[in-house]
Amino acid sequence: MEKRRSGVNPPGMPAGKATKSDSDREFLSQAGVGDLLRGAILKMVEARSDDPIGFLADHFCNLASVTAAGSSGCGDEEQVNTGTVSAGAQEQQRLNRALWHLRLAHHSQRSAFSNNVRVAYDLLNLTGPQTCAGEFSEGGGVRGGLYTQTLQCLCSEGGVPASTSAPLLRRLHCHDHEAVPYDVFRHGVLTCAVFSDYIRQAQRLYAEVCCPGEGTASRALCLAVLGTLKEALETSQGSDTNYCAIRYLEASAKISPCKLAQAMAGAQTRGPGGNMDAKEFENAAAELFITRVKVVS
Repeated sequence: MEKRRSGVNPPGMPAGKATKSDSDREFLSQAGVGDLLRGAILKMVEARSDDPIGFLADHFCNLASVTAAGSSGCGDEEQVNTGTVSAGAQEQQRLNRALWHLRLAHHSQRSAFSNNVRVAYDLLNLTGPQTCAGEFSEGGGVRGGLYTQTLQCLCSEGGVPASTSAPLLRRLHCHDHEAVPYDVFRHGVLTCAVFSDYIRQAQRLYAEVCCPGEGTASRALCLAVLGTLKEALETSQGSDTNYCAIRYLEASAKISPCKLAQAMAGAQTRGPGGNMDAKEFENAAAELFITRVKVVS
């Protein structure tokens, strides 16, 4: 059989159209469009996004910011004079990119979440060479202040009021001069992600005991619910500190309606009078969680 010679157009295809098709493919290949789209689709599948268009828009926006940061040169006199400002802007940019990756997958998707935490850590771990004060060397860990700022952002974006998250952040806090290793970073990020879900669960529990049309709930009922929540958390203790926070959340979500009803029925016949507002209940529920969180030393 005679081999087709290179440059011969397929039957029925005009020469000009074949040339244009080859040119288009060459352009897409040189621009790396296939790899960009493949990477975006894999990320979206991993995150199981409910908003594919919004996810892809955010993904490519993040890639654009990374490219812009990487293409900015250095060494001219103006950048030397504004080195401090540029360093601060670059750090904020890395923080924004790290937070974007941390939003991609819910903590219940353990594999995807762990991968994204690793990516976020590597982004924030781009510390510069050792300073004159001898604080950091490259690859030594995430700066403590940046780590704490990351946790604050996660709690805020999770809808947790600053006053509620403050006691938790004090337990997870690292000093600005400290270099945070990956295990500590992962523990803090996972704890804050779970805590946000836990607080929303606590708010739903308060809604269960709050009478319709009234601003507050019976203190006796609230204390009964908190007692049931405490009991559930105490029975969820385990040896794996990495997933303790997740077990606390699962325990709070699995409080049976029957058990809750029994506690509330007992509270109606005995217990202190007065009411408890939503904020007091939220703080009390948060304390039950926070006291079980390992303190970062």
